[in-house]
Amino acid sequence: MEKKDRQLYDSWKYKKWSKNFMEFNNPIFQVLLGLVVFYIGLKMFSGGMKSMGKLEHLEYFIHNPYWMFLGGIVCTLLWQSSSLSTTAIVGLVASGALPLPSAVAAVLGANIGTTGTIWLAGFMVSDGIPMGTTRHIAIVHTGVNILMAIGLLPFIQPIAKYVSRF
Repeated sequence: MEKKDRQLYDSWKYKKWSKNFMEFNNPIFQVLLGLVVFYIGLKMFSGGMKSMGKLEHLEYFIHNPYWMFLGGIVCTLLWQSSSLSTTAIVGLVASGALPLPSAVAAVLGANIGTTGTIWLAGFMVSDGIPMGTTRHIAIVHTGVNILMAIGLLPFIQPIAKYVSRF
């Protein structure tokens, strides 16, 4: 890019603070707009999941908390978003398609699946296998989530029973 083109681009993109908050190049406006769009997207996704109703062909997996635990890990690894996985789980529970014990297991799985993001970031930062501090952070993040899942997985039924009171 030539210098004059770069100056034109910079003057357009990085304008000084304007008196008008609603300009699209205002960073505060961009952040707020992004959060609103994200919230609306999650609400629409949750509504779509609620309308799915019963899933007869997945009954074996849906009523088995351990399969749902693995499903939570896999879906979160694929989507790279534990928020999306948890929203899907809440929508399925609200529609009655997913029993609460399986939902608790799936959320635990989603919590482990979200550690894939830190490993992916470590691979990008380290140009390969994470080393040093990056590796330590990824190991601790993964280890804590796995220990929590191992500690809570045997108690899914009592946890679901307790949560169903509310």
